Amino acid sequence: MKFSKLQATGNDFLLTDARTMEVDWPKLAQAMCDRHFGVGADGLMLVQNSAVADLRMRLFNSDGSEAEVSGNGLRCFAKYAIEKGLTDKMPLRAGQSNRSLSIESLSGVRKVQAYMSGNRVNRVEVNMGLPRFQAEQIPVNVQVDITPILNYPLMIDRKKLTLSLLSMGNPHAVSFLSRPVGNFPLAEIGPKVERHAAFPQRTNFEVARVLSRGKVEARVWERGVGETLACGSGASAIAVAAQLLDYVDRELDIMLPGGTLTVSWDRVGEVLLTGAVEEVFTGEWLGDSN
Repeated sequence: MKFSKLQATGNDFLLTDARTMEVDWPKLAQAMCDRHFGVGADGLMLVQNSAVADLRMRLFNSDGSEAEVSGNGLRCFAKYAIEKGLTDKMPLRAGQSNRSLSIESLSGVRKVQAYMSGNRVNRVEVNMGLPRFQAEQIPVNVQVDITPILNYPLMIDRKKLTLSLLSMGNPHAVSFLSRPVGNFPLAEIGPKVERHAAFPQRTNFEVARVLSRGKVEARVWERGVGETLACGSGASAIAVAAQLLDYVDRELDIMLPGGTLTVSWDRVGEVLLTGAVEEVFTGEWLGDSN
């Protein structure tokens, strides 16, 4: 099976044209994403045909679970699909400065804008859709009278975390800190928040510190993966929560270990996520795909 490895601010994915394939994708994702015995990645992403968009994306995390959506994954998907010419709806033309693409995901259709340098995509903007705040939309099992759910107290190992809860097509819990995020014990606390009984479908967990009205530093514990160098939907969730708490302006840079993502939101419409994307290498998987 031929594949390409791409990364967006350190969030790395293996992509393959699966329009004519059907295998045990969860099992294959676990094997290929293993960083010692496989290729190594945060997830395996499939390009499939769609009846409602240009193409369909399916994403399997490194533990084999299927994710609803990924902001960085969508950016990698767009670069892969455009540069490989995987749909006749978008032939690549010389001198074209940008390209648009609609992508079906489990959380709905997402529109992306790819910015070209020659015949290569070097930056992609993703419309992440509308943030969702109702408890059943996230989903989260908490008793609250007010939405959005901001500064919700959650006890982990007798320590109180203050969380802002929302969905960006997948569930997120954001904790704003007063100290550098590098000092936070994410490897210890992250899996306990992810699998807390309050989150029936588990959750992504972000810790963030506001540096200015236009800049936030953050780290992310991704559901089904662990700590990653970046997370597009996580950056979007941080930006939305920070705006609702009046910490930041409508456009800001989210500084993650893998690089910086720019997020903008007008508090009414869809969240826009922008950042660089690169192809790392291409290869052929020789292991068992059955």
